[in-house]
Amino acid sequence: MMFNEIMNRFVEQSAVSVMFRGTLENVVTPKLLDEIFDQTAIRQHTVELLFSSVVNLLTLVATGSRKSVNDAYQAKKEQFTVSVTAVYDKLNGVETEVSRQIVRQTALRMAEVVDHLSPRRPRLLRGYRVRIIDGNHLAATDHRLAELWTIGGGPLPGQALVVLEPDRMLITDVFPCEDGHAQERSLLPQVLPSVEAGDLWIADRNFCTTDFVFGIPARGAAFLIRQHAQNLNDELLGERCQRGCCPTGTVYEQKMRLTDKSGKVMIVRRITIELKKPTRKGETEIHMVTNLPAKAANARSIAELYLHRWTIERAFHELDQALHSEINTLGYPGAALLSFCVALLTYNVVSVVKSALQAAHGAKAKRETLSGYYLAGEMAATYHGMMIAVEPTQWRRHFGSLSPAKLAQLLKTMAAHVRPDRFRKNVRGPKIPPPKRSSARYHPHVSTARLRAYPKTEQIVTTGVEQDMDVTCSMHGGGYASRLVRSVCADVGENVAAARAVVAKVSAQSEGRSASRESARRRQRSLLSVANGLPVESVAAAVRCAKHGASLLSGMEPTARLPPLLEDVFTNV
Repeated sequence: MMFNEIMNRFVEQSAVSVMFRGTLENVVTPKLLDEIFDQTAIRQHTVELLFSSVVNLLTLVATGSRKSVNDAYQAKKEQFTVSVTAVYDKLNGVETEVSRQIVRQTALRMAEVVDHLSPRRPRLLRGYRVRIIDGNHLAATDHRLAELWTIGGGPLPGQALVVLEPDRMLITDVFPCEDGHAQERSLLPQVLPSVEAGDLWIADRNFCTTDFVFGIPARGAAFLIRQHAQNLNDELLGERCQRGCCPTGTVYEQKMRLTDKSGKVMIVRRITIELKKPTRKGETEIHMVTNLPAKAANARSIAELYLHRWTIERAFHELDQALHSEINTLGYPGAALLSFCVALLTYNVVSVVKSALQAAHGAKAKRETLSGYYLAGEMAATYHGMMIAVEPTQWRRHFGSLSPAKLAQLLKTMAAHVRPDRFRKNVRGPKIPPPKRSSARYHPHVSTARLRAYPKTEQIVTTGVEQDMDVTCSMHGGGYASRLVRSVCADVGENVAAARAVVAKVSAQSEGRSASRESARRRQRSLLSVANGLPVESVAAAVRCAKHGASLLSGMEPTARLPPLLEDVFTNV
């Protein structure tokens, strides 16, 4: 490559970090960001602090290079002529349309780069630009604003509707809203003007409204939306016909008549999937409505196409796990939404890197198998040192003026230096239901070493014996005594023997004590030690010795006074 020696070393050791920074240098330029702000902002204007400088600080936080805006400011303080208070004032006043345009205009430039990364991903549906829309509510922030000091509930700084193009795996649009309690459907009138001819919009049932369903075809586009049980004025036509199977169940198709408020009628197809397994809400069927013609996609293809709606859910998960999309210290809605949109921009840059890796390595680096978490971790670990070692002029020289085609070729060349298995996801097995835990009311802490040292029995204790043992031990030794006795003793008889031994020794030493004057919690903690300093471990060890002649507990010998007592106990078992 034509890089200098220092940059070549970074390419060899951490190519994904160079690819990420190079894409930012080419696509997300300070000039573009400042132009977006100047053309879009209404209330704010540039005086001394450039908008691009603020976005640069948020990018450092989103990638994990810095922990907070203030941390990023302190690291770059010499580059600013204003105070950190001025930076926060700028952040707090950013308008939502400015945040939206950052995502939209940078996504257009990154889409050109992805289009030149051959071989390209196959289209989900030939002849259509698939767009998936879903909502994302920002998490509650800290109570830092004066209006929140006396409020107990979590303050929500806003929400956003996000549009993902799965063919390019880029987030191409976003519709921010400062009202965290607003219904997502109230934002749909803002979405309709962005619909273009040839689009196919995929959405969940929350977006199944009459205005949205009729508005999309009016703009020459198609829709595939899960049917809402109440929002549509619909009528089923004809018989339901089986159309085969998909990975999740059996597919059926039926015609449906929709009518809007003005009386306009539209005939659509209703695709039904009878699920093999019910959903978490117990639903056994899923209904979808679409105006796609049968020649464009049959019923089975539509059912499989709808499954790709989860692609945007996985994108949200990556934003949450790999990128710091929500900064809980930013309480002002404008600042929080700008931070979220910068994280969307960062997600797109990482997606370009993934596309380059797949183009260079093929099946060895399918983007579905690449972990955004590992990629973001590699970038966060390398980014700061790389920016110190490589001068800014080098980035502008090698990446700043490249065309989309040349940038794509350079990214693909650098991707050849990456080992894909280094960033491969760890696929986990099926989730195992967690076992029921005992109460920690009186014993909030346990010794992990002790619990691991005592082997668990595989014997099944009958209900009556188990209840008797639990009651006995909880009265005189607490839940820890019950757990220990059951772990050390090998059979039902030994469980009962150990429990009775505890009762016998404690009862013998506690005669005459006023139970009414001593709390249950104190008895559980102290009675065993009162009984000749006899811990429950010694009782369990003595039981093992009496039955088998040896103790399972290393370093624990039975008390000398116990064997005669245990002989009587075992006689009665």
